[in-house]
Parts: sequence; C-alpha cells; structure tokens
Amino acid sequence: MSVVTRFAPSPTGFLHIGGARTALFNWLFAKHHGGQFLLRIEDTDRKRSSQEAVEAIYEGLHWLGLDWDGDAISQFERADRHREVAEQLLKAGKAYHCYCSPEELAEMRELAKQEKRPIRYDGRWRDRDPAEAPKDVPPVVRLKAPQEGETVIHDLVQGTVKVSNQQLDDMILLRADGTPTYMLAVVVDDYDMGVTHAIRGDDHLNNAFRQKQIYDAMGWETPAYAHIPLIHGADGAKLSKRHGALGVEAYRDMGFLPEAVCNYLLKLGWGHGDDEIISREQAIEWFDVDGIGKAAARFDTDKLTALNGHYIRNANNDRLASLVMDLLKTNLGDNIDASALPRLAAGMDGLKERAKTIVELAESAEFYVRKLPLPFTEKAANIMTGDALEILGKLEGRLASLSEWTETSIEDTIRVFSEEEDLKFGKVAQPLRSALTGTTKSPGIFEVLLVLGKEETLLRLKEALAK
Repeated sequence: MSVVTRFAPSPTGFLHIGGARTALFNWLFAKHHGGQFLLRIEDTDRKRSSQEAVEAIYEGLHWLGLDWDGDAISQFERADRHREVAEQLLKAGKAYHCYCSPEELAEMRELAKQEKRPIRYDGRWRDRDPAEAPKDVPPVVRLKAPQEGETVIHDLVQGTVKVSNQQLDDMILLRADGTPTYMLAVVVDDYDMGVTHAIRGDDHLNNAFRQKQIYDAMGWETPAYAHIPLIHGADGAKLSKRHGALGVEAYRDMGFLPEAVCNYLLKLGWGHGDDEIISREQAIEWFDVDGIGKAAARFDTDKLTALNGHYIRNANNDRLASLVMDLLKTNLGDNIDASALPRLAAGMDGLKERAKTIVELAESAEFYVRKLPLPFTEKAANIMTGDALEILGKLEGRLASLSEWTETSIEDTIRVFSEEEDLKFGKVAQPLRSALTGTTKSPGIFEVLLVLGKEETLLRLKEALAK
C-alpha cells in the first residue's frame, strides 16, 4: 500500500503554529514511507473563508519547505460529489430525509437540557413514511447510524478507542439547502483522494467515530487515524495568542529561520531518543507515528529562540546576508548601500555568534551597509571628544600607509601606534569603533576594519573627523 497523507486547513485565518505542526507530521510521514502528501483547503464556510487566507496557507507551507504533491484541492468545489454520495446512501436505505422543523429541534434541545442528558436528535423521521412529510419544511438528509453496539477506532497514537452507538445520533449529511456538512465532505474527500493515514489533532477524535460510520455505510475502508495531542502553552493551558499561537508568517517576521521552526515543532510531541537538533534529512529518516506521545506538548518561545540561535550560527553566510539585507532595505529604505551585500556576507561570522533572530542580526549588521554619514548612538557620540579625534587623526595616516590590508597587519599597526603614543589599547579601539560603526558595540575591531576594507575605513574616518 502506498502511503497518502493530507493536510486540510480551513482558510479562515493564517496558518497557525498548531496547523503547521500537523502539516509537518503528515509531510514527514509521507516522505518517510515514500508516499504522497496532499493539500486540501476546507473552504466550505464561505462567510469566514477568504482567498487571502488561502494564499497565506500556501506561503506558510512553502516557507517551511512543506511542498505538497499535485494541485491543492478546494472542498467547496467538490460539493456536487458530496451530494452524489448522500444520494447513494439514500437509495441504499442508509440515509433518510428528516422533516423536523426548527421548532421541533428546539423542543428536543430544551427537553434534553431539562432531563440533563446529552442533546441528540431523537430519530423521529428515521423510519417514518415520507408521505407524512409537511410540505412547508425542506428536509435535511441524515445518516441512518447503527443504534446498537460500538464504533471502534484503532488509533495509531491513542490506541483503541470506543464509543457506544447509543451515544451517537443520526448526523446530518446534507442541510436543507442541499449543502453538504463537514462530516460528509471530509469522508468523501479523503476517500476520493486515496488518503491512507489521517494525522490530525486529537480535538478531531470525536469526529472520527461519526466519520467511520459514513465509511462503513458506504462500504469504504477507513483510513488509519493518528490523533496527536494538542499544543499547550508553557503554563500548561490551551495554546492561545498570549502563548505565541501566531501565524507562521509572524515567526518569519520575528526573525526565525524555517528550519529552526520545523525542528522545534517536530520536538513538540515527538521524540527520537535524546536528539534535539534534527536535520530535515534525519527527520525524514526517523519520523514515524510510534514516536508521538500521548501527552500535550508545551510551546516555549524561549526554547524556540535558543534553537533559532543555533541554526543562525550554522547557517550559510550568503543566505543570512541576503535575509538581513532584505530586512534592512525594508526598515531603512534609501539609507542602505545595496552594493555592500558582499561586505555584509564577509562580516557575518563575527555577527551571527550573538544573534538569536534575524531581526537581532540585522540590527547588529546595520553599520556594514549604511550609507555615509553614519548616525551615531549617544554613547558613541560622547566618545568622539577632542582627544579621541586627535588620536584618530594620527591613526588615519598610519592606516592609509598600509600596503597590505590583512587582519594581522591592521592589528600590528594599531598596537604599535598605541605603544608609541603611550595609550592603552581601549583609548584607541573605542574611538575607532565609534567612528567606523556609529556604535560602541560591534565584532572585534580588527575584523571590522578587515571587512570594511581600506577604502571604506579611511572614508569613514574622514567623515567622523569632519563631524
């Protein structure tokens, strides 16, 4: 059997972090077994669905590197097929028309409340003669569900779970206006798409019992279910926006790398021994549902941030420079020298060691690519006193006379200058750092001079002295 998984989000908002983990687990399971990962947009709620949300889902999945096989499927566009299956069930006597009025349904609900029992449809039209149907009530189509025995799900994560069929009523398949319900649409779509494994949040476990009854009524094989525990906040409460339950695009904009987000989401509810840093290749090789735990995972932004720092330190410098340059262009506009991208990449080793996000990295890298004159922080400006300017004026000539611009020659020149002027090294390095970066914090000063190059270094010194 060839494995087929699917991710089926509703386009009523952006791709949230819990949905991203579900997509990741389905993608990895399919890749691990050499199967297919499909995408279905469950857009039947026309009032809440939007094309903007659909595009955000596409963009979020692409950013995470979770590309799907074939074209994405719109559930709304398959409504005719869903109705066709409902008609098949009607003809087979496994579904029926229900003519209950809204008032009758309200009375059922009220009586159930008074008797303190679950609210369920009482089946009054299950075996009733359609000739008795009122002419002014458009009927719904209900499944003629089994009333005895149990519905059993052999879940790959939760184990064997059962529910008495007496607890399940005859669910609606088609509404009075002919539109299919979610339960029917999901089953028909999964069957037609050839889905073999449905990996989804355990908030869908109750749905699985009802969906299995539709599979059984149609004589279709039920896919293997794997209901994964939901993600909670660090405090153990259900994940919400205050915990960081944002759209995937928000984490991108906060400066997280997609590989860090995927690694972190993978570890939320799944494990492989003591391994914490897991590459995409390792994840595909190792992932299977038997590694998914039954307990809810806890989302911790601090842990994600620390993991992101690891991935930044190990990322390709050219890629980081490109990400940083894009961010700085957005933030600083015309104040950026776009031609300085190679310089930015050359300086990345000294910058990325301390950064935990691309936003932090961009802030520390800004001085490498800003157009002159540089803005000075208050601390940097205060350093540029008369004595400091005199020191820089003398040092400028020494640096200008260097025939070889290497980190060793730069360091030797500045240290010899400090000794000859009887100055502590910091008395030279701090004004020099302020003049070249506009700040008092930067990578090592020798590295900064090397990355800037001789021409840019001397140009910045002249600008600073002129100020």
